[in-house]
Amino acid sequence: MSEPVSPYKGKTGLARIINAAGYSWAGLAAAFRHEDAFRQETFLALLMIPLALYLGPTGIGRALMIGAVLLVLIVELLNSALEAAVDRISLEHHQLIKRAKDMGSAAVMIALVNAVAVWALVLAG
Repeated sequence: MSEPVSPYKGKTGLARIINAAGYSWAGLAAAFRHEDAFRQETFLALLMIPLALYLGPTGIGRALMIGAVLLVLIVELLNSALEAAVDRISLEHHQLIKRAKDMGSAAVMIALVNAVAVWALVLAG
């Protein structure tokens, strides 16, 4: 017996790529519109990425510095998606909901610590 297939999975080829790009853009716009932390990290990224291009001593160093900044944005998007999904399920206080949100927050914190460590190591290097 085959697994059920989502009715939203019908597009293939170029149509799928175009749809995926639209969904991705909508996700970025929603995060920017509704998430203060994502807006702050985006503004920081707009400052840090050009700075990495200028300060990075090598191509690999610049790539590591930029990658660390982008990783913060990626983790923030995932954390925001997790929080939105959990809030859709229930707004009541529940230990499992708190645990999920705390873990998402911890992931963002680790990504931020990683960015600081990568920048420090590359620039000290």
